[in-house]
Amino acid sequence: MQKVSRFAVPVGVVGIIIMMVVPLPTFLLDLFIAVNITCALLVLLISMFVQKPLDFAIFPALLLVMTLFRLALNISATRLVLRDGDAGKVIHAFGSFVVGGNLVIGLVIFSILVIVQMIVVTKGAERVAEVGARFTLDAMPGKQMAIDADLNAGLIDDAEAKKRRAEVASEADFYGAMDGGSKFVKGDAIAAIIITVINLVGGFAVGILQADMAPVDAMNHYSMLSIGDGLVSQIPALLLSVATGLIVTRSATSGDMGTTVTTQLSQNKLALRIGGGAALALCIIPGLPKLPFLLVGGAVLAIAQRVKDPEEAPADAAAGPGGKPPADAPDMPAPDSPEQLLGEMRIDPLELALAPDLVDLVDPGSGDLLDRVRALRRKMAMELGVIMPPVRTRDDLDLPLSSYAIRISGVDAGTGQAPPGTVLAIGEGLNALPGRAGVEPVFGLAGKWVPAELHYQAEISGATVVDRASVIITHLAEIVRTNASRLLGREDVRALTEMVKRTHPVVVEELTPAQLSLGQVQKVLQALLDEGVPIRDLVRIFESLSLRSKVSLDHDGLVEAARGALGPAIAAQYTTAGRLTVITLDPMLEQSLLESLRPSETGAFMAIDGMRAEAIVSESSRLSEAAEQQGLNPILACSPQLRLPLMRLLRAGSRRIQVLSYSEISGSTAQIETIGVVNGAYAGAA
Repeated sequence: MQKVSRFAVPVGVVGIIIMMVVPLPTFLLDLFIAVNITCALLVLLISMFVQKPLDFAIFPALLLVMTLFRLALNISATRLVLRDGDAGKVIHAFGSFVVGGNLVIGLVIFSILVIVQMIVVTKGAERVAEVGARFTLDAMPGKQMAIDADLNAGLIDDAEAKKRRAEVASEADFYGAMDGGSKFVKGDAIAAIIITVINLVGGFAVGILQADMAPVDAMNHYSMLSIGDGLVSQIPALLLSVATGLIVTRSATSGDMGTTVTTQLSQNKLALRIGGGAALALCIIPGLPKLPFLLVGGAVLAIAQRVKDPEEAPADAAAGPGGKPPADAPDMPAPDSPEQLLGEMRIDPLELALAPDLVDLVDPGSGDLLDRVRALRRKMAMELGVIMPPVRTRDDLDLPLSSYAIRISGVDAGTGQAPPGTVLAIGEGLNALPGRAGVEPVFGLAGKWVPAELHYQAEISGATVVDRASVIITHLAEIVRTNASRLLGREDVRALTEMVKRTHPVVVEELTPAQLSLGQVQKVLQALLDEGVPIRDLVRIFESLSLRSKVSLDHDGLVEAARGALGPAIAAQYTTAGRLTVITLDPMLEQSLLESLRPSETGAFMAIDGMRAEAIVSESSRLSEAAEQQGLNPILACSPQLRLPLMRLLRAGSRRIQVLSYSEISGSTAQIETIGVVNGAYAGAA
C-alpha cells in the first residue's frame, strides 16, 4: 500500500498532463468528473474537521493538483463538445437539469455561481491568505524568541523547543503556500468563464458552419452542453474555494469546526434569548407569514433553555452526575495544597529581574538580551566547565525604574542601572554630552548614560560605548564566574560524572562511589571553582582524586591533589607573553608559617598573632597593587602545604590575590619572574 501511495500522485499528475493532449472517451470523462466532484467534497469536509490548519498542511499542493485536474477535464470536455457535439451523460444531465428548457435561466444561474465564487469566496480567501501569510511571517521572529525564552527559563527542554521551532517554521511555510495557492483558485475561476464563452461561441459556429444546424437548434444544443460543462467545473471549484476560505480563516482552536462553532455560538444564553424573541416579534408585522418565524424563534428559545450560564458551566464541567466529581477526572490541587505551595515556593537558581521599563530588552522586536543569555551559557560551559542553569527573566514591580537585579537562589547577587533609550559611555571628556552619571558594574569604571542617538558623538570623543544588553550580560557573566561554586548542584555533578563515564568508564568506576561519594566530589569541584579554576578537564581531576583518596580523604588534600594535576593549566591563566610574574615569601617567614600550621575540622590554619597576619596581608597587597599598576598579573607562590591556609588568610583580608604552590608553577613552561618578597615584618616584632 505504501509503494502504491508513493507513486500514485506522480502518475496521476502525468496522467493529467496527458489528458490535455489525448482525447478521452465519454465514459472516462464521466468517471473523471465524478472523481473530481467527490474529491472536492472530501477536501471541503476534511477542512472542516481538522483541529488546526497545519493538520492539513498538504492542502496548498493538493489545491494545485485538483485545479490542474479540473482544467484538464475542461479541455477534454471542450474537445468533445466541439468535435462530436456530445460530452458524456454527466455534462448533458447537468445542462438539461439547470437549463430546464430555458436557455436564459441556465445562463443566469451559471453566471450567479461564477460571481459568487469569484467575487465573494475566492476574493475573500485570497485576501485572508495574503494577510495571514504577512502576519505569520512578521510574527515568526517573536515566536522564535518566545520559544528561546521558555527554554532559557527551563519551562521546556531542548526536544520541546526543537518541536515548537519546527511548528513555527511549518506554519510560516503553510500560510506562504496558501497565499500562492489562493491565486490558483482565482485563476481557475477566470479560466472557467473564458472556457465557457469559447464553448458557447465555438459550438454555435461549429453547429451552423459544419453540422448544418439551424441557428436556434445550434444555440440550444451547444448552450446546454457549455452550461453543463461549466457547472461540472464550477461546483467542485466552488467547493475548493470554500475549503480554501475555511482553512485560511481558522484560528487557534482545540477542536474541529463543527464543535467550535456550536460551543462558541451557544456560550451566551442571553444573546440566544434576545434573538429568539426578536424572531417571534416579527410575527406581528402585517403581511409577513407567521409560521416560519414562529418555528425559528421557538427553536432558538428552546436552544437557549438548554444552554448553561457561563458561571455554571465550569462548575458543571468539573462535577459529575449529582454534582459529584467524575471518577476519571484528574485531581486538581487546591490553592493551599502542599503540591501547589511547593511549586510556588520553588526558587530559581539564577534569575534576572528587570524593572517594568526595561522589559523592552526581552522584546523580540527591539532587544536581543535572550539571545545573548543563550550565548552566555555556552561561553560559561567552555570557560568554566559548568553548565550554567537556565536564567529566569522576569519583570519586578518592586525594582526602581531603569534598574535590574541578578539573583542567585532568590538572593540579590548584583544590581545595576540600564536606563531605556541610552547607552553607557565610559571614558573622559563626556561633560559636553547630555545624560546621567553611571558606573560600569563589573570593573567599577565611571561613565555616563547618554541618549542612544548620541553614541557616535561619544565614540568621537574617545569614550567606549556599551549598549544596555551588553552591560547586563557582562554583569551576569561576572556574577556567574564569582558564584560558580554556588551554582554547581548535586544533580549537575551527577550529569558531569555521567558524561565522563561515557568516554572514560574506568576512571569514574574507580572513584565513585567506591572511594568518594558524589557529595565529596561536589565539594572538591566547588572549591576549585571558588578559586577560579576551570573544571573542564574532569578526567584528570577524577584521576588525581582517585589516587589521593587511597591515602587520605582530607578535603584540603583532595583539593590540592586536583590542583596539582591541573597545575600547568592553572599557571597558564596568569601567564602573559610567556612570562609568569611571581611574589614569593621570605624563606624564614615561610618556615615559620609552616611550623604554625594547625589542623582543624574546617581545614588547616596558621596559628599566628594578629599583628603578623595583618603585616602579611598588607605587604602582599602592596606588592600586588604595584605590579598591577605596571600592567602585570602577579601571583603569590608558596609551598603546597601552606597554599590553602595562606589563601584563606588573604581572602579574610579582602585581598583576591591568587596563591599558587611551587608544584603548580613547576609544571609551567613560562619564564618565572620574581617581582617582590613578603617578609611579614611589623612594628614591635622581635
